[in-house]
Amino acid sequence: MEYIVETHNLTKKFGRETAVDALNMRIPRGHIYGFLGPNGAGKTTTIRMLLGLMKPTSGSVRIFQQDLKKHRIQILRRVGSLVENPSYYPHLTAYENLEASRKIIGCSKSRIHDVLKIVRLTEAANKKVKGFSLGMKQRLGIANALLHEPELLVLDEPTNGLDPSGIIEMRNLIRSLPEQYGMTVLISSHLLSEIDQIATTVGVVSRGRLIFQDTIEAMRRHAQHKVTLRVGQAERAWRALMATGMKADLAREQVTLIDPTDDAVAAAVRTLVQEGVPVYRVEEEKRSLEEIFLQMTGGEQLI
Repeated sequence: MEYIVETHNLTKKFGRETAVDALNMRIPRGHIYGFLGPNGAGKTTTIRMLLGLMKPTSGSVRIFQQDLKKHRIQILRRVGSLVENPSYYPHLTAYENLEASRKIIGCSKSRIHDVLKIVRLTEAANKKVKGFSLGMKQRLGIANALLHEPELLVLDEPTNGLDPSGIIEMRNLIRSLPEQYGMTVLISSHLLSEIDQIATTVGVVSRGRLIFQDTIEAMRRHAQHKVTLRVGQAERAWRALMATGMKADLAREQVTLIDPTDDAVAAAVRTLVQEGVPVYRVEEEKRSLEEIFLQMTGGEQLI
């Protein structure tokens, strides 16, 4: 697998405080990488080091298989970013703001129309930015980041402060970028629900350490589910199920099956009926991704 971003023991210290601790990140080409963690976990500090805005205390960053320290200018020409709030001139229109950036970058004028179309701001092109909603300003910030056709787009908390419709718009936009434009996207967030709906790969950071890195499907597999059987004779039921080799727990007047298949649940009910044990109710309980995240981060809350 080809990795667009790789860090090796990336570390940043501020005095005695370690903000990022020996972080080894790998972002595959064409993926949306969800960089997930509570506020203050080290996400923005990591992103600033990836963009060359902050020097690491130790460790290294490789982007496009090149060392960022040695090839910073060449690398950053191929990277677009939106970190914190987008900067713009409120008294200028969306088009005029992009024109100011275009002159610095040196791309063609037609590119302005292209990026306005990508972020669905074509109809607002000639409106002054001071009248834009927060969601429109965020999309304009992304349009600005896309002007030079980057291969890697880095977004730091892009849905912060957006209303529900703005969040949906942003989500759909980000999702479209790898598929339609071959882009790789790094998106940081403290909102697990957002990352779950956007990302293909996830990195979870807690107190500066990367504690999980894999596909979103692998994270979901941690969501082990349980099926509880409310029965009339719990201990007898539990013994009958254990005798058949099923994994089960006994508590009060119920028996809990651990991560069973549908066939295993059917077999458990059939066994209990054959044993003459009354089965009153069958309930499924599944651990949410939020619970998995809290377990991973030692209870740090998502805000």
